[in-house]
This record gives sequence, C-alpha cells and structure tokens, in this order.
Amino acid sequence: MLGCQQNLINNPEVLPVLEFICSESNKLTNCGIYHARQLFFKTKRFINKFELNYEMKTTKNPHYQFMHSQAAQQALISVAESFRSFVGLLKAYTEKKIDKPPQLPKYRTKGGLEVVSYPKQALKLTDQGIRIPLGKRVKACFGMQYFYLPMPANLEFKKIRELRILPRNGCYYAEFVYNTEEIQADVDVDNCLGIDAGVDNWLTCVSNLGDSFIINGRKLKSQNRWYNKEVARLKTGQPQDFWSSRLAAITEKRNRQMRDSRNKTARLLLNYCLEHRIGRVVWGHNKQQKQKCNIGDKNTQNFVEIPTARLKDRFQQLCEQHGIEFVETEESYTSKASFLDGDELPVFGDKPEGWKPSGRRVKRGLYKTSQGWLVNSDANGAANIITKVATRLGIDLTRVGRAVLTQPRRIQLYASTTSV
Repeated sequence: MLGCQQNLINNPEVLPVLEFICSESNKLTNCGIYHARQLFFKTKRFINKFELNYEMKTTKNPHYQFMHSQAAQQALISVAESFRSFVGLLKAYTEKKIDKPPQLPKYRTKGGLEVVSYPKQALKLTDQGIRIPLGKRVKACFGMQYFYLPMPANLEFKKIRELRILPRNGCYYAEFVYNTEEIQADVDVDNCLGIDAGVDNWLTCVSNLGDSFIINGRKLKSQNRWYNKEVARLKTGQPQDFWSSRLAAITEKRNRQMRDSRNKTARLLLNYCLEHRIGRVVWGHNKQQKQKCNIGDKNTQNFVEIPTARLKDRFQQLCEQHGIEFVETEESYTSKASFLDGDELPVFGDKPEGWKPSGRRVKRGLYKTSQGWLVNSDANGAANIITKVATRLGIDLTRVGRAVLTQPRRIQLYASTTSV
C-alpha cells in the first residue's frame, strides 16, 4: 500500500466545509478516546471498533451525525486501533522488548483539526472528478452534499483503496492510498550496496562492484538552519505556544522541501540499483540513535531534523516493490574500525577486552589506516556496514579496495542534471 498527496484547490466554497468536517473528526476522535479510556479504567477491558461505533451511533453523538457515516466509522476505527497498539506495546514492555512503558492514547488538542478518511466504497468517479460525500447534516448547514477532486493523471481509480483529507499548516491535502504491483527487476543478489547515513554527507554509498558515491546533505542542513532561525525570530518576545500564519507557512514550506529531498534521493538510489543490477542493499541504522544522541545542541538539532528515517522507509518500499532485498544492520564501531586492515567489528556492548582499531580518524572526513593510507571516513564506514553482514549473506568484497574508498563521487541533489 502506498500513498500520494495533492494540494486541494483553494475553492472558497469548499474550504469552510473542509475545516468543519476536520474539526468534527477531531471532536469525534476525542469522544471515542474518552469512552475507550473510561471503559479501561472501570473494567480493565479494551473496546473494539464495532462496540465503539455502536456506542457513538446509538447514543446519537452529534459529531458522529455531522460526518458522513463511513468517514465517522473510519475515525473511530483509528481510535480502536490506537488502543490495540497500546496493548501490543504493553505486552512488549512486559516481555522487556522495549525500554519505556507505553501510555494510553491521549486526547487531541481541543479546537484542532483531524484527518478525515473515506474508504473506496464511499467514492465515485464522475465527469467532474472524484465525488466525495459530506452527509445530510452538512448539506443542511452548507447547502453542499458533495465536493469533487480532480482525478490524478498517474493513478487509476480502481486501484484506490482510501482517500484521506489531511489538514496541515493552513492547507488541506488529499492523500490517495492505493495498491501497487510488484515489479520483477533484473537484479543480482550477489551485487550489494552499503549505505552509511550522516548530515553533511547525507548518504555515503559503497558497492561491492567497486564504486562509491556521496549524496550531499548540506542543502538540507541549510534549509533547516534557515527555518530554525526564522522560527526563533518570529517567536522572540512571544508566549511559548505562540503560532501564526507566517509560522504555518514557513513550516509547510520546510516540510515540503524535506519531503521532496526524501523522494528524490530514494528514486536516485533505486535508479542506481536498477542500472547496476544491485539486488541487495545494506543500510546501517542504530535504533533510537536520534533519541539518544548527545553531540551538542547545534549538531543534535541538525542531525535530528534531517529526515533520514523517513528516507529509509521510503527507499525500503521501493526496494520491496522492485524485488531488491533490503537489509538493516546496526552500525556500531563501523566508523572506528579500518576496513582495509580487516578489523573485527563487534556489536555495541559486546566489545572484546583489549579491542583497538588498526587505524584512526585524523580529522573530519579523513581516515588513516595502519599502513598510512588516507581514505574517506564515511566511505570506510559504509564498507564496514557491508562487512557486518558479509559472512552471513555471502557477500564478496574483494573488489572494494583503496581506490573505492579514497575519493567517492559527490552528488548534488538539486543540480540541473542529477545522476549517479
């Protein structure tokens, strides 16, 4: 299941209706959360989606009645699923699979807006576009029973499974959820690409075919820096929870920039894999590395705000769609150990006594091996990420030598002709 978004047309007749149904969805969600929480406190039992829908319908909840029936049901299903997720997290905490105890789903902000979802059954394709129902109560208030969205040119109506209306920073987006077909690409699992994520060097990639490249992340870093300075300027002398249309506009701009960079990078990586018949990708990632990082306020801000985790998820979706195996591995000691010297790579917390790397990082971006060779430190880390799983997966690294790690190509994501 994938989703694509498009900005809704700023129709002065439709915008008040969208704001109204999103506010009713927010209120109905809070009603559902209240009922589910009270049931748990009194009986220690969690409500299911059928009981929750029956309760709101039979008690004639006004927010339920103001929404289209199927949209109201979807809002309550989301509430029931959040409580079901809480049960799963509680079980995982009891079994010590997670560190922090989970909390019951909390109420949404009073007066806020919430997503409105329509299943495929509620939608109809007409000559005017996709017809979206609003319900009898909305028709009585606004004189509008339906509104229409243009059908995306790159999507077939029969593939749509759900339509979501997302309110965000003063804008309303239509998100289409649809099924995608798997593509059997011509790839070879013996060909592997290792990826090491960072900040200035957003992604450093090394393949066992004897190639390496870096996707520059300084543009994203600059965009985030401008956003943070502008937010600090606008909030100077204001209350902590101050918000304005200007803040909403620059936040939405920044989010679009991050989303665009993420999608462009994921597609660039996929094209590289398809062109070089790479059938296996190894991504280095430490769990909760953003939550537990302590590299100074300035560096932590840059690191946390770069959407690396979302890029990983998006790229993983594309890999699965095209038949490319995606492997995620922890990356402890990959930046300290020397790939060319064949250093052992222990797991964090299980380092052998007396373990020392053969080489060292002489300065940022430069690693010196025991033989005095200078290589790119991020490329050395990416090669070590492959080494972490090479024995288990049978990956041949004989073609990854000194030349591959010395001077990887640097790719500017927003250059006029971006290719790998």
